[in-house]
Amino acid sequence: MYQAGDLIMYGSTGVCRVESVGKLDGNPRDNTQYYKLAPVFDTETIYTPIDTKAFMRPVMTREQAEELIARIPDIPEDVCGGCDIKMLSERYRACLNTHENDDLIRLIKSVYLKNERSIKAGRHMGQIDQQYMKRAEKLLYGELAVALDMEFDQIQPYIKKRMGHAKKKTAES
Repeated sequence: MYQAGDLIMYGSTGVCRVESVGKLDGNPRDNTQYYKLAPVFDTETIYTPIDTKAFMRPVMTREQAEELIARIPDIPEDVCGGCDIKMLSERYRACLNTHENDDLIRLIKSVYLKNERSIKAGRHMGQIDQQYMKRAEKLLYGELAVALDMEFDQIQPYIKKRMGHAKKKTAES
């Protein structure tokens, strides 16, 4: 059970702070215990039963975040060259629904590389690609921002900088 003040990953919302744990006001017969969650990067309030089936886990630590970023070059993209829109959406949705950071990275890398190829061919990024990439970035970058005590918009440049340092070290070896 989480306690007030804990930072957790919640479903497709992303990073939330547990504001309180207890019964809801207004229905004295309801003995269900609820988490009151405040998404870190949104303004809504979420009430969810503590025994919900919705995905929840603690936010990664700084060390786990740094290790994840170091592993990004080794995480392969998910190539879906001949996929139609429906199949592509299903593959992207499956990556999001695992709630695994490696799968979020795989999705982001796939769309990023696909977009680079599209630009070279004189085309724009597809709407489906754009939509799922934004969702994956919101989840991954949000958690990394909290774990690394950084602003959300600092995460992508930080990752790129780290990847640049990793390439230099590899070239020097």
